[in-house]
Amino acid sequence: MRASVSSRPAVARHGWVEALVTVVAALVVMGVVAALGLWAAGAGNLPDGALPRVVAAALVTAVGGAIDVSGDAGGLADTSAGLTVMPLSVTLAGALVLARGFLRPLRHRAVAGGAELAGWAARIAVLWLPALLGLAFTARRTFELSLGDGTLDDLGDLFGVTPRIGFTTDVPLTVLFGLLWLAGVLVLALLVAPGAPLPGRLLRFQASVRPTAYAMVGALLACVVLGAVAGLVAAATRGHPADTFAVLLLGLPNLAWLALTVGLGATWNGRVEGPFGLPMPQVLDEVLRTPDVSALGLRTLTEQDGRWWWLVAVDAVLLLAAAFVLAVRSPARMRAWQHAVHMAVGLVLTVLMICLTGRVLAHYGLSVLGIGDLGGELSGQLYLRPRLWGAVGLALAWGLVTGFLGALAVRLVGRESLERFRRRVRPGPG
Repeated sequence: MRASVSSRPAVARHGWVEALVTVVAALVVMGVVAALGLWAAGAGNLPDGALPRVVAAALVTAVGGAIDVSGDAGGLADTSAGLTVMPLSVTLAGALVLARGFLRPLRHRAVAGGAELAGWAARIAVLWLPALLGLAFTARRTFELSLGDGTLDDLGDLFGVTPRIGFTTDVPLTVLFGLLWLAGVLVLALLVAPGAPLPGRLLRFQASVRPTAYAMVGALLACVVLGAVAGLVAAATRGHPADTFAVLLLGLPNLAWLALTVGLGATWNGRVEGPFGLPMPQVLDEVLRTPDVSALGLRTLTEQDGRWWWLVAVDAVLLLAAAFVLAVRSPARMRAWQHAVHMAVGLVLTVLMICLTGRVLAHYGLSVLGIGDLGGELSGQLYLRPRLWGAVGLALAWGLVTGFLGALAVRLVGRESLERFRRRVRPGPG
């Protein structure tokens, strides 16, 4: 009897404690990253200890939630404000922790039932839901604005105008998109992790999907690492370290993945107007601060600094390395054109994700009796949006070329040589 019981495959029972630890760890890491980034950006000077509320708002936007910005300045004044941006440094930090917590109990497993995986994911989702609700109801605040010196200040004193601006969350949308974001993170974790178990019916897709997902996520993380190194060098050599660390802690993937698409040849439309308080690299500010909508691409960047042409070389090396990894992890029977197609599809989906999550729209303005809405201290705009189909087409072309070359490189090196190298680096128990 004992022998029959011990011979059965062990079924891992993932409990609520593990799920709670995973959710709490993700929230803590995201909160720390957001708080440090906002503090470096100057949010610590907000009145009435509003930093925790702003941190909660950053976490809401990091998981795809919706923030509504509104203003009120009485019947004699008009206010307008809006914010659409994802602080992807916070997003990435939370995704990595959630993925790690989700996969950890599944290690050392070859196959897992669909019901088991769904149950484990459902436990995390059930605990993630009240966390989303707590963030949504915490991320609410109203601030009084100073009219500054000049005409607006005189009119405000004369008519008793006290402008206010605040933010709230759209709770249903926050819950919906927050749960969809969680589901995407958990599914991607299963696709990327080489040792993660899959249900038996999905194993036939493992050879085609998992190497591509692994290569694309590796390329994205490599971009972030390169961006972090560049940011630390800039902080040490160019001054203004607080602004640089604000960028790193809030928007490092935004900029690193934007640079990836620009290196492919993609173009983004954007504009910066007014004394906008968001931290931004100087070269982007110079390109985007024009009277009309600007084109952000290789040409406009190299007009400011010719060294930006290196983005093309960096992208080429990065994508060739990703294509090589994809080919190494794919079955030996696959042909070079199949590797090229897989690489192209993976890169198109990756660039599409960057274009959808990297959009920025932030604006605010105040007008008292029609004065002040054309510029000045109390108005500003930051706008950035990709030329989507051009970026997708370029990703398709780059993916086909680098995927084919990566497959040829693996054939040139030889799979036997790669396998011997792998055994030397990571020898087996024998």
